[in-house]
Formats: sequence, structure tokens, C-alpha cells
Amino acid sequence: MKPDTPLTEGRLYLWWSRMAAMTGKELLQLGRDTLLVVAVLYLFTLDIMMAGGVKMDLNQGTVMVHDADHSMASRELIYRFQPPYFKLGGEILDQKEGIRLLDQGKALVVLDIPPGFQRDLLQGRPTSVQVQVDTSNTVLGTLAASYSAQIIGKYSFDAALQRIGLTEESLAGVPMLVDQHRVWYNPNQKDAWFMSISELLTVITVLAMMLPAAAAVREKERGTIEQLIVSPLTPVQIMLPKVIAMTLVILLGTALSVYLILYGYFHIPIKGSLPLFFAVTALYTFAMSGLGLFISTMSRNLAQAAMLTIMIMMPIILLSGAWTPPEAMPPGIRQAMYLSPLYYYIEMAYGILLKGAGLKVLWDSLLGLSLLGSLVFGFGVWRFKRQFS
Repeated sequence: MKPDTPLTEGRLYLWWSRMAAMTGKELLQLGRDTLLVVAVLYLFTLDIMMAGGVKMDLNQGTVMVHDADHSMASRELIYRFQPPYFKLGGEILDQKEGIRLLDQGKALVVLDIPPGFQRDLLQGRPTSVQVQVDTSNTVLGTLAASYSAQIIGKYSFDAALQRIGLTEESLAGVPMLVDQHRVWYNPNQKDAWFMSISELLTVITVLAMMLPAAAAVREKERGTIEQLIVSPLTPVQIMLPKVIAMTLVILLGTALSVYLILYGYFHIPIKGSLPLFFAVTALYTFAMSGLGLFISTMSRNLAQAAMLTIMIMMPIILLSGAWTPPEAMPPGIRQAMYLSPLYYYIEMAYGILLKGAGLKVLWDSLLGLSLLGSLVFGFGVWRFKRQFS
């Protein structure tokens, strides 16, 4: 055994030196591709900033009023629709004008107060108001309807107390249930915290497939793939440096986004272990690079690789819960989520960054990503090696 030891060490040294040289070559080749470098920088910075700037909450929704009573009670109800959720857009003459404004998108809510509104309240008779909401934007429409119901319900409660001569202070000694909410992990419910992290995970998914595919396809476009085939390199020594180099680039871009955008710009408190997050990101990038290698075997140029990346990426994102909550999916689609590597990565990323969770909590997601990632990466390696046969 001893005489073979120097030979084995020499082979290992040669193998790793070739790997290091090929990895350096891939990084150098990527650095010379100005368009791709600019795209990577844009996706890890400006794209995440713009995504985090998107707000899903209701802000300054226009309320048009048809007041057929013109009483003190109707005016009090109208002026409870205040910023930041609503703004009064003016008064209309009839209901038809309100429907026209809703159809044209010039009003989000039309408040219709019937005649005799104050008289009915003072006499203790039931009365009602009509609220018409434009729900072409489902999120804003649902929020507008919910906030309108809360405003009108609070006004009705205050009016009932006033009629019987009570105040909220006088009810302090009366037994009653009080609903108090406690919001965890994002107490101010800032959309930027969720949207920016979600966009970062989407960017990592796209680049984990696109960069290895682009590195391999560029070899075909430039005609250097034939030189690599006739070289003493094995298919693994050709393929693996591409994956390692692009993983390093993605980890560097992720670090830039986390420190500069998430923490520096949006002030998201990072509660978990960043080394654990980067380790999980490296594992996820390796898994998704298998799809990138598969794409490279099916593409002749970079345009084809980009189109195939989009086709494969969309089901992965739609089944991950990044855009649609899992609870809102049909049962069959919800089961298919377990076939998306991004589903497990999202669970771990949000758990680490926002909740401070560790492996004791996330071990099942890590196991799922490891098993599914091994299958995906193995399939990509198999397809890549076949083209050298």
C-alpha cells in the first residue's frame, strides 16, 4: 500500500488543481460577460428594492358619497372615512353616477346614505347604509370592504351608546369580552419585509438555473465545447466548476442583498443565523443548478436557455407558496407543492431570517430539500454527462 500512496496523492492534487483552474476560468469568463454581470447586479439590488417598495395595504382609497339625508348624523359617518385608508372624493347626485365612477376606476368606494337616516337613529328604528366597492383589485377591494364595515360598525355602536345615555368610560365596569391581537415576527405588518425576501428567493431560483445553463451554452456558442471534449478533463471536471463558480457568485450576490438591501435599506431585523441561511442557500443553489445543466443540454444558444428557464421556473414558483398562500390552493395542487424545491427553501428562509428558527425546527424542510435536491442535481449531471458519450 505504501508505494501507491504518492501516486494517489499526485492524482488527487492533479484532480483538485484542474478543478481550481476550471473554477477560476468560469469566474473569469463570467466577469467578461458584461451584460450578464449587469443583470446579476440589477437582480440582487434594484429589483429587490422595487419589489420591496410594492405595498399591498389600502392607502388613500377614494370614497364618493351619495348623502340623501344631509343631517348631522350622516355628516359624522361620512367624516369617519379618513386617511390613511380612505380619502373623501366628493359628493355625487345619484346612485347611477356612483356606479359610473366605479366602472371608470375613479372611485374605490361609494357610500350611499338613505333619507331619514338621522330620524331613524334618534327614534331607535333600524336603518342601513349601502357601501359599493370596486373589487377588480381583489386585495384592495377586500380591505376597503372590511375597513368600511369596521367604521360603520363602530359608528353604530357609538350611536347606540349615545341614545341610551352611556359612554365608553361608563362601560368599563361592565363584564365584556375584549379581543386583543398580538402580531409576531412582523408586528407593524410591513409588506416590504415579506416582498423583499420573497423577491430575493425568486432571484436566487432564477439565477441558480440560468447561470450554470448560460456558462455551458456559451461554450457551445463560442465553439470551445469541442476543445473541452478532447482535453484530458472528465465530464465532472467540466461540469462541477461551472456549478461551484456560479454558486459562489449567487452567494456573493445574496450577501450583498441581505446586508445592503434587506438590512440596510428596509431595516429588516435578521433574527436567525446567517451562516445557516447561507449554507441552506448553497444547498438550494446546488440543487437548482441540476436543472440549469439539464437546460444547457437542451439549448443551442443563450436565448433558448432563457426561454427554457422561464418555462421550468414558473411551475416551481407557483407551487412554492411565494405568490399564492398554500392554504388558498386546491387540495391536489397543495400536494404538488412538495415537488417544488423552492417550497422547502421558502420555509427555511423565512424561518431563519424573520423567526430565528434553527435546525431543531427546520430539520424536516432541510431533509425534504436534501432528498429532492439530490434527485434534481443527479438528473442534471446525468443529462450533462450523456452529451459527452
